[in-house]
Amino acid sequence: MKVVFTLFFIFLTSFNSGSVLAQTRLLPPTQSEEDEFEATSSATILERPTPTALPRTDLTKETEESVEPLKKILDTQEVGSALPFNPVKYAIRGAIDAGVPPNTLVLLLLLPGVAALIAAARHLVGIRGFGIFLPAALSVVFVATGPLMGIGLFLVIVFVSTSARMLLRKLKIKLQYLPRMALILHFVVLGILLILFLAPVIRSSVLTNVSIFPVLILVLLAEDFSRVQLGKSAKVAISLTIETLILALISYIFLNLKFVQEFALLKPEVWILLIVAFDFLLGRYIGLRVMEMWRFRKLISK
Repeated sequence: MKVVFTLFFIFLTSFNSGSVLAQTRLLPPTQSEEDEFEATSSATILERPTPTALPRTDLTKETEESVEPLKKILDTQEVGSALPFNPVKYAIRGAIDAGVPPNTLVLLLLLPGVAALIAAARHLVGIRGFGIFLPAALSVVFVATGPLMGIGLFLVIVFVSTSARMLLRKLKIKLQYLPRMALILHFVVLGILLILFLAPVIRSSVLTNVSIFPVLILVLLAEDFSRVQLGKSAKVAISLTIETLILALISYIFLNLKFVQEFALLKPEVWILLIVAFDFLLGRYIGLRVMEMWRFRKLISK
């Protein structure tokens, strides 16, 4: 009997302790326990850094990305005496000390090289384009806005100017050349304003930060496009426009070459003399162009 009573007492004790454990397990955690759990879980989870896009280097603007690397390059160079071999080096440093941005100096030093490159493409290869000034200026526009945005704005301007010219011709509105071009440029400006008004929808930082300088260059290029259309034909104008875009893209790549920028900045005297010698030799060339060799290849082979 005592044994049964003892076993019954042990069963009750174990049942009460199990029920207490069950109750403690079923009870909701307190606020301190929740805070402790969140702290331990947040400590074990590593936050992944959000990738940020690298800012694009723009030589036409005085930004940290465009100025600081050029200043570091100049600081690492040891310059000897100013005369007779280093006058431009000292002039560059004096201008920078006076407040002239180094990116402006580099861009000005590279522009003669761009002009020589365009001239070589004309005389050696056979790519025409709209002269030298407009492809060079358009390459600077690509540096300021990026090639995709620059080409997009250019195509919009060309489309608006062509449509305005065709509309005037269809309506049989006869105007003198300068008033006609003024009216076409008026429509071009309205087209650019429409694109800028759509900036909240497009949500492009390049479009919202576009300055008046690249827009003016693109408007000038549209004027040349319309003038060629009036003088020749739409086919010739489209061909010259495509060749101008090709020259501008090549010049854009040339302007963004780091070793070219460094060479022109660190050795400006040598750079200036090389450009002069190249232009002189290019002007003395009277042979066939690459495109002419391809065009008359059968005659040349015979």
